[in-house]
Amino acid sequence: MNDPGPETAAAHRPDTPMTVRHHIGGEWTASLGGGTFPDHDPWTGAVMATAAAGDAEDARRAVDAARAAFAGWAEAPPAERQRVLLRAGDVLDRRREEVIALLTRETGCGRHYATVQVDFGVSLLRQAAGLPYTAVGQVLPSDVPGTRALAVRQPVGVVAAIAPWNASLVLSGRSVVGPLALGNTVVLKPSEESPVTGGTLWAEIFTEAGLPPGVLNVVTHAPGDAGAVADALISHPAVRRVNFTGSTPTGRRLAESAGRHLKRAVLQLSGHNPLLVLADADLSYAVDAAVYGAFVHQGQVCMCARRIYVERPVAQEFTRRFTEKASALPVGDPNDPRTVVGPVINQWALSLLERRVEEAVSLGARLLTGGAAEPPCYPPTVLTDVPDHAELAFEETFGPVVVLETVEDADEAVARANASRFGLTAGVLTSDLHRGLDIARRLEAGMVHVNDQPVNDEPTMPFGGAKDSGWGRFGTGFAADEFTELRWITLRGEPRDFPF
Repeated sequence: MNDPGPETAAAHRPDTPMTVRHHIGGEWTASLGGGTFPDHDPWTGAVMATAAAGDAEDARRAVDAARAAFAGWAEAPPAERQRVLLRAGDVLDRRREEVIALLTRETGCGRHYATVQVDFGVSLLRQAAGLPYTAVGQVLPSDVPGTRALAVRQPVGVVAAIAPWNASLVLSGRSVVGPLALGNTVVLKPSEESPVTGGTLWAEIFTEAGLPPGVLNVVTHAPGDAGAVADALISHPAVRRVNFTGSTPTGRRLAESAGRHLKRAVLQLSGHNPLLVLADADLSYAVDAAVYGAFVHQGQVCMCARRIYVERPVAQEFTRRFTEKASALPVGDPNDPRTVVGPVINQWALSLLERRVEEAVSLGARLLTGGAAEPPCYPPTVLTDVPDHAELAFEETFGPVVVLETVEDADEAVARANASRFGLTAGVLTSDLHRGLDIARRLEAGMVHVNDQPVNDEPTMPFGGAKDSGWGRFGTGFAADEFTELRWITLRGEPRDFPF
């Protein structure tokens, strides 16, 4: 069922829907069942692509292709893997304007956030180009005479990578680049909301860069079919690692499945991230940082500030300035460079925002700005006095909605921040760096940023959370810990004496 060739993103006319196929074993192919599904532009509602609706059999076919390609790629000289990664960085950099436009059409992000993703992707590829030379081992001392002991890192085999839509280019790239650089092969399952920018675009880039067939495979699927495809990937004997970025409920199900099959997983899950504004903070900077941290990409970033705790001496002034700035953010067409808050990803997401804000207000919360949907957008929304039993107070709400609360002091802010079952990231705004560092150590989060808001990432950094926000770390500086096997090998140059 192979097609003669892909309609690449580069060759596509923007006024017509693209045709998206799986990429398996180096070939662009339709689903075995022949099904397709529409991929919608969240701003216009138009169909931007018709994508292959894969199922478990397509997933297994992709794993088989990755398994067949593994030995050749694992044994490739480091220089070969490095050349592919560097060329891929050049390809993405050359295509940046086209990719920015695709990100806007497929996920509704504005130019700023699309540019952030492309810059990160280029940096990721170029920094990961050093990884083929870093998975080294050790010579270990042995108490057995005549024995030489080695600890050797080797690629694990096939990696299943499951990526979300909200930062589709970055998060899919992060899920595959480190494993590939270390000599693994990969099957990528992008979200049904981003089969192009989170999936087949990476296959195009790596194919042009010279990646051998079967080393990276992409399987797309229709809404509702993610579970079947993921289960097929995790249960396949050739898959030795799983990495997933997405919600905590889905991550928990994947972890349970991986555990049954005794497979390690790297999970980056939900965040309900606090931002602490202390009384000694520069208020103008604090307001700017908080508005960015709460509303970048219309709040659809796992790292966004969901809860802002402000010490009482500055709470009234901070609240006034923050609310005024939030209410003035331009809302609308993501193609307009002036727009800050564009459309949310789909109608379900819009309905959830409406329901949770309405519930909080009905339970006694005060609405300071926003709160009324402007389909397909939701305006910047700030609430205070949100009861602890309102869903906004304890669940990750993926959108431009933030809870602002006054606290008596930093100790109360830390206690309230740590009361959450999530622990992805946090920010602390203060003029006292030593105090900020002390508070950072007390916060139960995988990442804490002093004098910055919580939305931060760099390719080499140990990205990941604590508690219900996941386990393991992404980042090229730590990829070898997650995506190689540490093996003990001994060598003897002379016979050993045995007692019988």
